[in-house]
Amino acid sequence: MDLVRQTDELVGLLGAWTGGSGALYKRLAATLKGLVEQGTLAPGERLPSERALATALRISRTTVVAAYDHLREEGILESRQGSGTRVNGALPPVRSDGWPSGGNGNPIYGTLLRTDDSLISASSLRTPALSGVEHAVREVVAQDLSTLMTESTYHPRGLPALREAICRYYERQGLPTQPEQIVVTTGAHQAVSLVAQLYLRRGSTVVAEDPGFAGCLDLMRDREAEIVPVPLDDQGIDPIGARRAVAEHHPHLIYVMPSYHNPTGVMMSAARRRELGELSARFGVPILEDSAYTGIRAEDEPAPLAAFAPRGAEVITVDSLSKVAWAGLRVGWLRAPAEMALRLSRRKVLADLASPLLDQAVGVRLMDDYEELARERSEVLRQAMSHMEEMLRRELPDWEWRTPDGGAALWVRLPGATARAFAQVALSHEVELLPGPVMSASGGESHEEYFRLPVSFDHATRKEMVWRLARAWRELDRHGPVVGHPDTLVV
Repeated sequence: MDLVRQTDELVGLLGAWTGGSGALYKRLAATLKGLVEQGTLAPGERLPSERALATALRISRTTVVAAYDHLREEGILESRQGSGTRVNGALPPVRSDGWPSGGNGNPIYGTLLRTDDSLISASSLRTPALSGVEHAVREVVAQDLSTLMTESTYHPRGLPALREAICRYYERQGLPTQPEQIVVTTGAHQAVSLVAQLYLRRGSTVVAEDPGFAGCLDLMRDREAEIVPVPLDDQGIDPIGARRAVAEHHPHLIYVMPSYHNPTGVMMSAARRRELGELSARFGVPILEDSAYTGIRAEDEPAPLAAFAPRGAEVITVDSLSKVAWAGLRVGWLRAPAEMALRLSRRKVLADLASPLLDQAVGVRLMDDYEELARERSEVLRQAMSHMEEMLRRELPDWEWRTPDGGAALWVRLPGATARAFAQVALSHEVELLPGPVMSASGGESHEEYFRLPVSFDHATRKEMVWRLARAWRELDRHGPVVGHPDTLVV
């Protein structure tokens, strides 16, 4: 295992390890022991040196030494002359911890499985329900339930009424669509997963924007695909870089987020969408268009990328109701050429047979009002964005960001500090952040001075979070940022 990557990954795996009570070294030791017991850290795996881990965690070396010594006494760790500290190789192997390959250090996943009322987590976005969702649920119960209960099949491709409603939605956007092109999924995340399963295998290459959404990139890495990163500008993916990457690497897939990009909030221009569509047709490379990240929306948003693609281009468009209506409504879908939609529906059957019909029935009620729901969500988040920016300008005037074209987060640049270092200080002030390298399509240390800051909290939580971040920033400023990478300090 690469040692430089190992320290950063271990820091991500530790998560909010400082929570709880008792001596700090015991809390660190308990978290490390848990990682071993659940199979995340394997027998024989080498851990970072005490100094490297202390530097990365922004704690004293003495604390790490004490934690390692405690685990050696318990037989969890062992040290060998010249080979550092390792998980005891004599420990019996355990089952996989369940995380996908390459995704076990991703804070987005860990946060979803952890509850800590004292911690403000900014590692994932929040989408509380709009009032229209409750109204739709009540209508389904009052008017549709008896008919729905007579259904005797799973409808693997989706409830016919929902697929037709999705087609009407695309028609309104200038993208003619037939029901056989639609597959309903359990959220957009599953749609991306199905595409990755069908199109990618070991050694496949994927051209992707850099940075990008870590959750979806990890789905592709779990297929053992190689990500070819292409930078962004204020109109979307760099077209010259995209053409060069396609010509040199012959990818199996191009993955982009045109409306709106996560994490930067950039909206891809119509001209750039047309260029990508032509690139797909010319080289025969499918495009996965991820449109599920939304929030604040521009009035002049272009049609989906698929609407600009010429004949011969293969574009799979993914979207959902979860980021517009309610995160708890796990209704997503994909739109693809009919033949590919059929193949993807077979992967859907293998995954879970079909998505719940009750959820889909609620989706039917919401789809014809999608634009109104989107405007309502956009206005809520626009006010939240304004409030967040106002507080940051006042409390943290050194920070830099670009007001996004849309979405629900800021892509913040820290002057003179790495986001990983600041994230550790922020964690001690009970705020969990998502450092830029986690969102890196290259999988390296690019975007190390950036982090994603969601705005979709209630007013009081936003205020408290900025206050904690300001306090953490003052602490980091007093002690100074870490110079260089922690692993360069190994002796």
